[in-house]
Parts: sequence; structure tokens; C-alpha cells
Amino acid sequence: MSNICRSALPDLLLLLLLFSVVPCILSSARFNVTHIPGFDGELPFRLETGYVTLNEETGAELFYYFVESERNHSEDPLILWLLGGPGCSGVNGLAIDMGPIRFNVEHFDGKLPSTYANPYAWTKIANMLFVDWPVGTGFSYSENVNDYYNEDVNGTRLIHTFLKKWFLVHPSFLVNTFYMGGDSYGGKLAVLVAHEIVEANEGGDLPRINIKGYLVGNPATSENVDTSTEIVHAYGLGVVSKEFYQLVVTNCAGDNYKYPKNAICAKHLNIFEEFLAEINRYSILDPICDDNPASLKQNSMARSLKDSSAKHLSSASDSHTSCITSDLLGNYWANHDLVREALHVREGTVGRFIRCNFKINANFYIRSIPSSVPYHHSLMSRGYRALVYSGDHDLKIPFLGTLAWIKSLNYTVLEPWHSWKAGGQVAGYATLFSNNLTFTTIKGGSHVAPSKMPMQCFVMFERWSSHQAL
Repeated sequence: MSNICRSALPDLLLLLLLFSVVPCILSSARFNVTHIPGFDGELPFRLETGYVTLNEETGAELFYYFVESERNHSEDPLILWLLGGPGCSGVNGLAIDMGPIRFNVEHFDGKLPSTYANPYAWTKIANMLFVDWPVGTGFSYSENVNDYYNEDVNGTRLIHTFLKKWFLVHPSFLVNTFYMGGDSYGGKLAVLVAHEIVEANEGGDLPRINIKGYLVGNPATSENVDTSTEIVHAYGLGVVSKEFYQLVVTNCAGDNYKYPKNAICAKHLNIFEEFLAEINRYSILDPICDDNPASLKQNSMARSLKDSSAKHLSSASDSHTSCITSDLLGNYWANHDLVREALHVREGTVGRFIRCNFKINANFYIRSIPSSVPYHHSLMSRGYRALVYSGDHDLKIPFLGTLAWIKSLNYTVLEPWHSWKAGGQVAGYATLFSNNLTFTTIKGGSHVAPSKMPMQCFVMFERWSSHQAL
């Protein structure tokens, strides 16, 4: 028996004891999903959905989507993946990003969106757990309005609580290598949760989670570099002129780009914001599209989608532009009665499904931890592995800012900036640092790179998860 199996035995025995003595503490419901509307035939992977109760008294429930690895679920790593916002549903991970299914956008006929198996799903080689977090996101809900308000410290604790309760009903996965993961603001929370797990392990808390590191994509940190590098990246991508870029850099030197105190700086940043408002800052080569459906009546999907696409067309010359996207179809799909029934969503618990509910971010969430960078440093200095990747066509959290805070850690460069390939072509540029840190760009990648460049991101993940260098 391996060392990892021996070290996990006390936890497994304790969990079995808990099952037999206090079954009510499990506070969860889980369902095996073999078919989903829009997918032809039986699912070629094991999908489980369910609820984990965070608070028995208030009825706070987090909804999750768990996909077992198609290769070897008992030996492949387990990843808890957090989406951005805060307020973006796990449906993004399941059906838009690196999950096992994808929406068939090109052949959409105005009816229930169809899906197909993602050939580059990370679930080909890893177990993945997606969660609708925080409460109010996706299908997660509470009977008490106070549970809808959250912030970084409590949010980190609640995600850790969710994970520990999930392991109570999935004890066999305690022996698997575990990684935290996330993108955008989920990338910040993933690091905070990873840090809390490590602290709990070192404090002797049970169950002991077999965490080995984390991976984050275009991660927020709350550092000024998240926004201050937008202007230089916009100049590099040809969005603003050299003259305007120099004006901003000169007049905003030392200022906070998000909350500028200098009036001249603020004026230039307002102009810059007008430039950004004209493009899709999350993926500058893609059109600006509204993924919030005009109608959710199932018999009016086609009309609604036609109107949604048409309102973004300015002339006959660009009539080929379409705003029927995976993001839009995700909203229609998850609002369909048959889909909710197949996923075992509790009837009457949530109203309209919103793929990314940014009202949560704006009105119900406080970013109480000023920076996640010290947590990165704490984890890496203890020997935990880290992969930080950035789609290079993202103007929301530019790779230049991510690279800036990484360099502030003053780690030794073991392998300098170099290209790596996927499918025989350059897929990005990577730097290997000491302390088990790998940074890489995804060439042509967006804010959520796996959705835009699935093959390249799969190759990246496969190599990193198997301890191969990019």
C-alpha cells in the first residue's frame, strides 16, 4: 500500500465512524445524472449533481456538479474549480470552459440548445468539482436573506466547509491528489481556500485533504497591477495610440488606476474607459454580445435569440456577425424545465437562472482581503505547486499585471521566457520559477482561456498535472 493510502486511512476510518454514529451531519443530497436534455444518448462520463448544506438553521445550500475522470477516477487528481464574478455558475465550468460538454453554437435551431462531448475536457484526465458559489449564484439558495451577503474571509471559510462536507459523502477521494483551481475572481478565492486547507491540515483538522497545489487562470489579486497594466496591454494590442498611452502613464504615475486621486489622471482614465467600452475587454477579438436572454419562454427562444443577435448588427456589411454564443446558450439551457429536472434542481428554490450574476459582485459581496499575493507566497514557500496561466487577449486582467506580481515575489528564474507548443504550433510562452511556480500565456486566449483555446489549455493542463515542463 502506498504512503498516501496509509496516511489517508485514519481519515477514512473516522469518516466511517461518523457515518454510522451521526448520519444527520452529512447534510447533502446527490444524484447520478445519466442523460441531459440536448445531449444525444447516454452521457459518456459520470456526472453527479447535488446540494451541500452550509447552514442547517438558515437553509443555505450550495449546488454542485461533479464529473469523474474518464481515465481513472480513483488515481487521477481531484480539482475543486471556482468560477469568477463572484456570481458565476458552475455551469460555465461544466459546459463552456474545460468541462465535459460544449454547446453546439453553429447549428443552433432556436429550440433547446444541443450539446456535444468536449474532446479537450480536463475531465478526460481529472476529477472535477464545480460549485455555484456564493449563495445566490446559479442554483444555490438560502431561506435566509442574510446568507446572500458575503465577503472574502467568510467566503473562504464557507468554501472550505463545503469541501469538507462533500468529502464526508465521497470519502474515497481523500486519497486522490487534490488541487484548488479557479479563474478570474475564482482564482483569488482558490488561493485563499488552498491556504486555509493547508493551515487546517497543519493544525491537525480532519478530514485531512491531500492538497498538492493549485492552478489559476487570469486570476484577480485585488492588487493595483490588475488594472494599472490595462493601458500598456491595450497599447500593445493596438487599442490606443502611443501618444495617449504616454499621457496616461505620465499623469497616473503612482496613482491608483481604479480609484485615481489625480484629476488629470481620472480624466484620461475616463477616456480610456470609453475605448474599452467599445470592445469586448474579456476577449478583444470577439464582438460585444449580451448573454442575458431577452425572453426565457421556451416557445420564444428563436425569436429572442434572433433579436439579441440583430441588435448588435450595424449594417449589411457586417451581417455575418452573430451574438449567439455559448454564454447566451448557457442561460437558455439552464433555464429550461427539462434541464433543471435532469440536473435535479429543487423546484421553486430559484427563479431565473443567470449564468454570471454580477449583481452579486456589485451589491452582495465585499472584497475584504486586499491582496492574495501574500497567500501565493505562503503556499509556494511551503513547497506547494502552482500553475498561473493567462489568455493574452484579455484586457480585464492582463497577463502583464499577473507577471508583475509574480516577479515581485523575487523567485529565481529557472527557465526564462520560452515558447511551448500544442498541435505542432506555438501555444503560448512560459517561464519556470523556483518554488514550483510555472507561469504561462495562452496565445489567443481570452479572460477564460479554456473556452477560447480548448486544445492548447488541455495540453497545458495535461503536462502540468503529470509534472512535465511546458
